[in-house]
Amino acid sequence: MILIGNGTVITQDDSRPLIGSGCVVVKDGLITDLGTTRDMKEKYPRGAFYNAAGRVIMPGLINAHGHIYSAFARGMTLKDSKVSKNFTQILENLWWRVDRALDLPEIEYSAYVTYIEGIKNGVTTVYDHHASAGHVPGSLKTIADAARRLGVRTSLCYEVSDRDGIEIADQGIRENADFIAYAKAQNSDMIKGLFGLHASFTLSDKTLEKCTAAANGAGFHVHVAEGIDDLYDSLKKYGRRVAERLHDAKILGPQTLAIHCIHINAREMDILKQTDTMVVHNPESNMGNAVGCAAVLQMMEKGILMGLGTDGYTTDMLESYKVANILHKHNMGDPSVAWGETARMLLRNNAQICARHFEKPLGILKQGAYADIIVVDYDPPTPLTEENINSHILFGMTGRSVVSTMINGVFVMKDRVLQTVDEAEVTAKARETAAEFWKRV
Repeated sequence: MILIGNGTVITQDDSRPLIGSGCVVVKDGLITDLGTTRDMKEKYPRGAFYNAAGRVIMPGLINAHGHIYSAFARGMTLKDSKVSKNFTQILENLWWRVDRALDLPEIEYSAYVTYIEGIKNGVTTVYDHHASAGHVPGSLKTIADAARRLGVRTSLCYEVSDRDGIEIADQGIRENADFIAYAKAQNSDMIKGLFGLHASFTLSDKTLEKCTAAANGAGFHVHVAEGIDDLYDSLKKYGRRVAERLHDAKILGPQTLAIHCIHINAREMDILKQTDTMVVHNPESNMGNAVGCAAVLQMMEKGILMGLGTDGYTTDMLESYKVANILHKHNMGDPSVAWGETARMLLRNNAQICARHFEKPLGILKQGAYADIIVVDYDPPTPLTEENINSHILFGMTGRSVVSTMINGVFVMKDRVLQTVDEAEVTAKARETAAEFWKRV
């Protein structure tokens, strides 16, 4: 038993949002009790005590969409690189070249460094969308093994695409099906599988049919109308908009993550709502790729479950929260909007997304929830109350404010020191692996 106490506890539980001088009790991977530090220490005198030393104790953060495979692009310069003037050119000139060059060592260390950075930023659950056309079989298990060693909770999939030919597409289909079966056989809430699809414009009807047959009822993880070319392709080839086409192909539904949803109209939003499909917003990536701003506020008004991700742009979910908040103000020319909606995406809706795939609650500190907990170095200079919690998180915290991260009842980082791996050793090996990888891209 571990007691994490002597801190301000932010629970994200409406029945008791804030506990001053609070303490969370952890046993067997679950939160078993919480209250004031004095009461919990008296009640559980034999529990090991972690002193938060006046810091904030809060639920671990959830990244609802990432791309581990992009990790080694940081700092990379391509000798024959071309200037990319639109999103399709970015894919062709950079990302599809990267994923074709990946082999298992690069996949493994991309996973290590991405998960480690997430841990350091207080991210305890990651939904990843993987691509490695140069080495498809076994790629998801390689990532899962890194997550297991680090102690990270994760959901994985492989993005099936026709862009590299039928054989690679079929390998991707098998990789998804095999990994979903593997994850189920583990009987663990640490590793989950979804069925990955790249996007409508790189998937034929025949491949979509193969995917729905192979998914065997699993949810999908798919980019939807991220760039305008995805919409144009769907209209030209199929006479339907992207969400309409995916709906007709039986891709949408309550287990499915539809990523981005920028170039969709009101009819498509209604389809997403009617099918109870989840949508994940990735503000920094959308801005960086200049693909547009999703109508997040309109989708939330319709009751669509909207989560927040990074799309590989960062591992800091608090950074994404800050950017989402100001993006929609800027886009709408209205400083009064997006205060509640962006907080809800990160701090509440991402937990609801997890609730559809994981057995016990995440993103909340309450009895019976998984013990995914972070300690944040934040001493508020103004009163912290139940009414202004989100404002303090938005303006006062960053990912690197996190000093300790617990996942499933185990400290994976304590007082800014990784507990499950030698960070310096992993980072050195990652640099070596990346340098060799750059030569091949």
